Amino acid sequence: MLKNYFKIAIRNLYRNKGFSFINILGLAIGMASAILILLWIYHEVSYDQFHEKKDRIYEAWNRDIMNDKVTCWNTTPKVLASALQKDNPEIERVVRVNWNQRYLFAAGEKKIPGSGNFVDSGFLQMFSFQLLKGNPATALNDPHSVVLTVRLAKKLFGNDDPMGKTIKVENRDNFTVTGIVKDQPNNTRFDFESLMPFSYLRSIGEDDTFWGNNSTETYVLLKPNTTLSALSERIKETRRKYDKDSPKGEFFLYPISRWRLYSRFENGIETGGLIDFVKLMSIIAGFILLIACINFMNLSTARSEKRAREVGIRKVVGARKNALIGQFLGESILIALLSGILALLIVQFCLPAFNTLTGKILSINYSSVKFWIILIGFIIFTGLLAGSYPAFFLSSFKPVKVLKGNLQKVNALVTPRKVLVVLQFTFAIILIISTIIVHKQIGYARERAAGYDKQNLVYHFLSDDLVKNYTPLKNELLSAGIASSVTKTSAPMTEGWSNSWGFEWSGKDPNDRTVYDRYCADDKIVQTAGMQLVSGRDIDLSKYPNDSNSIILNESAVKGMGFKEPLGQIIKDNGNDWTVVGVVKDFILTSPFHPTNPMVIEGAKGWFNVINIKMNNQHSTADNLAKMEAVFKKYNPDFPFEVKFVDESYARKFDSEKRTGTLAALFAGLTIFISCLGLFGLATYMAENRIKEIGIRKVLGASMSDITALLSKDFLVLILIALAIAVPSAWWAMHTWLQSYPYRTPISVWVFVIAGALSLLITLLTVSSQAIKAAIRNPVKSLRSE
Repeated sequence: MLKNYFKIAIRNLYRNKGFSFINILGLAIGMASAILILLWIYHEVSYDQFHEKKDRIYEAWNRDIMNDKVTCWNTTPKVLASALQKDNPEIERVVRVNWNQRYLFAAGEKKIPGSGNFVDSGFLQMFSFQLLKGNPATALNDPHSVVLTVRLAKKLFGNDDPMGKTIKVENRDNFTVTGIVKDQPNNTRFDFESLMPFSYLRSIGEDDTFWGNNSTETYVLLKPNTTLSALSERIKETRRKYDKDSPKGEFFLYPISRWRLYSRFENGIETGGLIDFVKLMSIIAGFILLIACINFMNLSTARSEKRAREVGIRKVVGARKNALIGQFLGESILIALLSGILALLIVQFCLPAFNTLTGKILSINYSSVKFWIILIGFIIFTGLLAGSYPAFFLSSFKPVKVLKGNLQKVNALVTPRKVLVVLQFTFAIILIISTIIVHKQIGYARERAAGYDKQNLVYHFLSDDLVKNYTPLKNELLSAGIASSVTKTSAPMTEGWSNSWGFEWSGKDPNDRTVYDRYCADDKIVQTAGMQLVSGRDIDLSKYPNDSNSIILNESAVKGMGFKEPLGQIIKDNGNDWTVVGVVKDFILTSPFHPTNPMVIEGAKGWFNVINIKMNNQHSTADNLAKMEAVFKKYNPDFPFEVKFVDESYARKFDSEKRTGTLAALFAGLTIFISCLGLFGLATYMAENRIKEIGIRKVLGASMSDITALLSKDFLVLILIALAIAVPSAWWAMHTWLQSYPYRTPISVWVFVIAGALSLLITLLTVSSQAIKAAIRNPVKSLRSE
């Protein structure tokens, strides 16, 4: 019997090549889209879940009142680690990790830039990064030890064994290679090429015990069988116990299972995070697959007359309804199998482009038994989903009626087929509207004035040699006409690396916990960055030697500090008295989608990491960069010349939203394509089914436009219904999404008009091609049998 069913299924596929092609292609595209999305989802939910001790690993977080609301963040004081270890016997180990930085590693004459973290010695015992050589318990015990990844070790030493060899870091100190760690997977928050011991920072005086310096990530490993509730209250009190300046501050432990997906807090309460986007992508995957299955359902039921006599004969000779359902489900699973094979080919072909789009490194492990079990289950599920309605519909035919040719055609106002078409296009229109609004939001933020001039502005990170040779390097850049202005800053113009609520000024409310961005610039920051002065002047050490103690405020800081006349005011910070010499218009330091924070720019007594160079616009960029590289090589010979453009860094602020917009556009396009495939098939069958009616109408004088309108109007009505459902749904979804952006675009009526017009146009083009083909057919041929 099964062999017979298989033969019939193959014959039906071969006999109806056009419909089979539409069914298989539609299902394959839907399945491929779902597989790609599921690969991305799996990648996100598996972040840092490979650590063997993951059930006991937590990260220490801060919680305090700032800007009149409860704020949570995941950087902590360096001294917290020792306090937690000392006060909590339930804790097995505490590990600090400083922020990832770029370093220059030198092995003999070979110099390679790479990334690295300073970590406490227990890092490799807490986290399951595979150490290929060395002992995880001792590899980072010595202050001058270093653990390299396989990738960096290969760059430095080639095929030689790196263990025990010496490398120089930042042209400063020697470190001995004590371990080789396997390159970490791409589903972890840790992205390093080297690990160096935190004890080294202590040996050079960069480890502090200041409770107000929240600059380090602190990780905690609880002892086995310890519950978080057993020590959570004690952890909370740690801040108040040791830091008298934060009477309302507290620490809490956040589990590793929630780092990636749930780390968004609002007013001290966890409110989601990336999990919201993961859920959205899951819904999109489900809907795309459902739309592909709807195509199968619609085309199968539309062609029911072709199978009616077969069903009638089978029932007459004794076939039960359950057997017929099994037959039709088997046929749909066969089509799903063929679609699944094609889907895998599509996925493999599209995966590199999808990786580029998402910024991930996704792959399929074909050697995994688990993958094949999941894939087979996915194919069977798709086949059952797509074939369920047709199987029950076709098996319900009455043999007496179908064998007499009295199969009743359904012309009801509401039919399952119409509902399914409406559902398809509702989702497609929602995605079209979403795509337009996402791109509109990106454009809205792009048009926002940055508050400074990004053109011809470049920056380069400071090395020890650049710090030592800064003055001659600056003078040569200016005298050679390469630059029109040069300044040192604490961070690039597009990044905020420091903030504080600890500023003091005359008249400050003792309860004021407003956070101010802290930026440092040694000289002529307004001129170099092209900021807009509101009052006062730029920091200018050549004219005003005492400007090393000067400070510039932005307009939001002036308002926040309550100054009516800010110039000359004294602001205390980090043990210095800073004199306000200027006020600039607010400029965007961090996100263009959020309001500008109050900000201070401290003078030459601050700390510096970056050289900013305003290139001379009288020369070409290529000429400026070539000459600039020669100057840098002169004063910084051991380090690569790695200049970055501020306008490019600023453009990267939109990457996440652009990725969202591109994904929405991609899936909207796929949804429309799959829906139109089904619509094309339905229109083709409809035209074939009404060929005699069309012939009679033409004989009676109907024009081609009349016939085209007749065959198209039913579909256009369905699209209008889908539009009526999709518009309010899309408005609600995008209104909710935009609420996460304080600086957001309004939702305009024209967005819905364009989406509606586009949907109707696509539908008309899809259906009318078949309608016109039927309308121009010679009625003599279609009526010959009559």
